[in-house]
Amino acid sequence: MSDVAVPAGRRWTHVGVWIVRGLLALAFLGAGGVKLYGVPMMVDEFHHIGLGQWFRYLTGSLEIIGAILLLLPRNAAFGALLLICIMIGAVITHLFVIGGSPVPAIVLLALNALVAYSEREAIASLAKAF
Repeated sequence: MSDVAVPAGRRWTHVGVWIVRGLLALAFLGAGGVKLYGVPMMVDEFHHIGLGQWFRYLTGSLEIIGAILLLLPRNAAFGALLLICIMIGAVITHLFVIGGSPVPAIVLLALNALVAYSEREAIASLAKAF
């Protein structure tokens, strides 16, 4: 949908998806940034997960990469798919490892699913390439 002319009736939907992409990018730049910066709460949380601090760096890096991809029209689908995978992991981690509410991760998962759905043509063309 990014490189195709948008019909007048769908223009507001297109603008809405761009707004969601921008807000998601801000959220994940922030979330990835605090992980990479080493905010004590994040260090403790990843210590509790038990995979080591390398996993905090990996997760933070992938969140920042996903956020950047969301802002690039031709790569938004890839960013959304990457962040969906991360949020599935976050929901599972909240439910079974660290506790706390998985609702924020579920909301971010749903918003990324909305972006992925809006970019379904790009995902389909990628699937055809393989």
